[in-house]
Amino acid sequence: MEDIDWDTDAARWLNPPPEVVREPGPSGGGPLVVTSAEGSDFWRRTGYGFVRDTGHALLTAFPADSAVEVSFIAAFDELYDQAGVLVRVDERTWVKAGVEMSDGVPQLGAVVTREWSDWSLAPVPAWAGREVTVRASRSGDALTVRARREQEPWRMVRLAPLARDAKAFAGPFCCSPQRSGLRVRFIRFATGAADTSLH
Repeated sequence: MEDIDWDTDAARWLNPPPEVVREPGPSGGGPLVVTSAEGSDFWRRTGYGFVRDTGHALLTAFPADSAVEVSFIAAFDELYDQAGVLVRVDERTWVKAGVEMSDGVPQLGAVVTREWSDWSLAPVPAWAGREVTVRASRSGDALTVRARREQEPWRMVRLAPLARDAKAFAGPFCCSPQRSGLRVRFIRFATGAADTSLH
């Protein structure tokens, strides 16, 4: 995987956040701390009836047979605080995957949207406050999403359809549907070749 510099022209903000601070690092550029806007979210219709396309995402090109990884600190306090990877074709076709606060604990989950959103979650209380990496890999007509805490083994999160010829973009995202001022510390953003196998 090859790191993407936070300041590169190769990545652009979808819905720029209220505040972005780059922390100092050993080689001049460290983690990126992103502060979310009140009510920021990605969702389409299912169950709630509304459409939200206001979440913050730093997106780069995501061609066929490639992968993207995002690492961040999963330090969330309030309902629906979330961060991870967004893969986006357009406002009606996208996948977000990562850690989200729900039922009082961090949850590993994904939302797959093709005009309508669906949502899946699994509790990961031991991931609270820890470094989490989410990896989205595009191969053939499929998007494979995995995640892990620090250097633990990868966990399968989702296998979803993504058309071979779709022009897609991907990168780190964060949202805070119930409040303003969520601060997410993103550690790394990288791209590389697609995974060679499902597991």
